[in-house]
Amino acid sequence: MDRVPDFEFSAWEQTIARWHNEGLPPEFNDITLGINDYFHTDLEGFDLNIGNGLFPGFLDPGLEYRVLEEKGDHLIVQDADGALAEMMRPELGSSIPHYLRHAVATRADWEKLRDERLNPDTPGRVPGDLAARCRGSLEADQPVRVWAGSMYGQLRNWMGLEGISVAIMDDPEWVIEMMAHCTDLTLELLEKVAGKCRIDVADWWEDMCFNKGSLVSPQWFAEHMVPQYRRVTELLRSECGCEFNRVDCDGNIHQLVPLWLEAGVNLMFPLEAAHTDAHRIREQFGRQAPLQGYFDKRALIAGKAAIDREFERLRPLLDGGGFIPHTDHLVPPDVSWENYLYYRERKCAFIGKTQETTR
Repeated sequence: MDRVPDFEFSAWEQTIARWHNEGLPPEFNDITLGINDYFHTDLEGFDLNIGNGLFPGFLDPGLEYRVLEEKGDHLIVQDADGALAEMMRPELGSSIPHYLRHAVATRADWEKLRDERLNPDTPGRVPGDLAARCRGSLEADQPVRVWAGSMYGQLRNWMGLEGISVAIMDDPEWVIEMMAHCTDLTLELLEKVAGKCRIDVADWWEDMCFNKGSLVSPQWFAEHMVPQYRRVTELLRSECGCEFNRVDCDGNIHQLVPLWLEAGVNLMFPLEAAHTDAHRIREQFGRQAPLQGYFDKRALIAGKAAIDREFERLRPLLDGGGFIPHTDHLVPPDVSWENYLYYRERKCAFIGKTQETTR
């Protein structure tokens, strides 16, 4: 490819519904791949786990999303992580859930979840066609990706932000034990493909930062999390040739970037412009820390002039290389289809992709 890759981070479900009323054909309704398919981006028809189809860190068997009670405009639900939450009815818009209870509040809760749903030998956790997937990865003409899991983010989902924060202070050995188990699970699954497949990108999900910085002290992160990451990144590099470990973390990530790099996690995504300065990361770490995202989604709300200014703001990163631009999170429903079409037109020109390859 003689240009920067064309990826999109897609949009919220409510945004897709709005766009269907403004010109997006109804058949493009997948919030992950629908926009990429419509615009023929480099993720069109992409198999997110073409390499092996393993999903370390996910509960297996999973928990069912269920509506437990209807309260006017609100619902009481059990989510896929076992938490009980009150939330606005989805048809009325998106909202942050109000959590009533999380799946893990005690060691007994954790041990039950661990033994029943975080076992590498659970039937079905490893796909039956794993050998064929591995063979296919060696000749794939797209980047081969694997889901590497989560060191903090998934635990936070199971325990809640308050729960994991208190546990780190009051019972750090328990948190360390849980992180080690999640790492062991990842390694046991990856060892089934070690030396048998090519992996280009390993994906991590953390969301462990807020607008001022990390939700965990950098010192604690360095002492207890960096060694666990290294166990995985070193295996991926030595056995599967994996160069890039990409971390999905919202918020202000500046405190953690050098620690992730030390741990072998080297691709920063999606770089929320409201909280993180990607230019600063580039100045500090150069091409050692590739960047993905960073187009401020708020410019899509403001209109065409703001979209033009945003691309100019990103120009030094593009010219410096090691940067794939797209929106810095899912596109919110405040964005019109007209503005998004203009963004796509300008982005194609920005990365050197001819308009003939889009709809």
